[in-house]
Amino acid sequence: MAFNRQEVKKRRHERVRKKVRGLVDRPRLVVHRSLKHIYTQIVDDVTTGSSRTLVSACSLSPELRGKGHMAKKAMAYEVGKLIAEKAKAAGIEKVSFDRGGLLYHGRVAEVARGAREGGLSL
Repeated sequence: MAFNRQEVKKRRHERVRKKVRGLVDRPRLVVHRSLKHIYTQIVDDVTTGSSRTLVSACSLSPELRGKGHMAKKAMAYEVGKLIAEKAKAAGIEKVSFDRGGLLYHGRVAEVARGAREGGLSL
């Protein structure tokens, strides 16, 4: 049985989401990677009944506006630091890392490293 890339990613994402849940004291840090940009958001799965975004940051954020010349991995690291800074301002210290079916490698790992160094506990 042959699968294409999207089906493989979707199955991997379902497998990850079975285990990774946002809790009351530990919301979910979601990462989405496109070819050019990286997007992160912290989602509350519990209190509202449906998922609600608490904090978000991406490589297009105004805070990172002058850094468009950076390499993609360096930009992912900066996005991780930015999401940690915004989360701490919102009173969030701990998160569950949801890589969204992506492999924990490259830009996804750099987001996690930036978030850790920014003060979040993953």
